[in-house]
Amino acid sequence: MNQILYVKNNKNNNSINIKKKKFVFKTQFLFSVILFFTIILIYIFVKYNNEQSYDNYTSQISNNYQVYRLYSNKSNKIEFTEASVIGSIDIPKIDISYPIISNLNEKLLKISPCRFYGDISDKSNLCIAGHNYDNDKFFSKIHYLRMNDQIIITDNNNKKYRYTVFNNYEVDTSDLSPIYKKTNVYTKELTLVTCNNINNKRIIIKAGIL
Repeated sequence: MNQILYVKNNKNNNSINIKKKKFVFKTQFLFSVILFFTIILIYIFVKYNNEQSYDNYTSQISNNYQVYRLYSNKSNKIEFTEASVIGSIDIPKIDISYPIISNLNEKLLKISPCRFYGDISDKSNLCIAGHNYDNDKFFSKIHYLRMNDQIIITDNNNKKYRYTVFNNYEVDTSDLSPIYKKTNVYTKELTLVTCNNINNKRIIIKAGIL
């Protein structure tokens, strides 16, 4: 009799254990599904917000640097009715290579870095703006550039201009000094501009050719 009761109790215990295991499995599976969809929703939300932020930063660059107004106040005024590729920029240290677009506006900045002041061939301060997408695209990594790093600008005649970095700093969005300020040390200067997405300032890279 005791043996029969023991067997029955054993079966009941096994049945209870199986039910518990099924319940735990279902709970874990449901939690995993909820977690998965939560991560997907967060990713979509963050990506959407980033895209909106990048559009805002683009507008800020366009407005604050007032590209066409700057040209209109200079004797070396250059008119561009349509956007075109005027050359390319290569930065070996951060492994980037892009065409340079002649004009700057919100749409063009999404395509490639854009020239917004100066000229490749003359002794001006060539200024180029590029998006910071916080990844490997465009000017996202120019903050890694340091003294003596090389930046190569190539014009459409395949003539190369090798600039050497001499400064890396930040300015407020309304500060236009990186455009107008030119040292007496270099015959040609290059200014790269992008956004710091953390503090909403501008990252400035200055380079020159002796």
